Amino acid sequence: MAHDTTDLPNGPEDPLTDLLRRGARDLIEQAVEAELQTFMESYAEDRLPDGRRAVVRNG
Repeated sequence: MAHDTTDLPNGPEDPLTDLLRRGARDLIEQAVEAELQTFMESYAEDRLPDGRRAVVRNG
């Protein structure tokens, strides 16, 4: 009979699952950073009346 892992909060704890989760998190982080970079570049020329950039990254 197979081991039931449905009651574990984070699913099965094995090296392959951990590797896949880390890889997925890294890919999501890279995608978010790329999207943010594209967004920031699209507003790079927008300025407030006092000359400051209208859109800046905070954090």
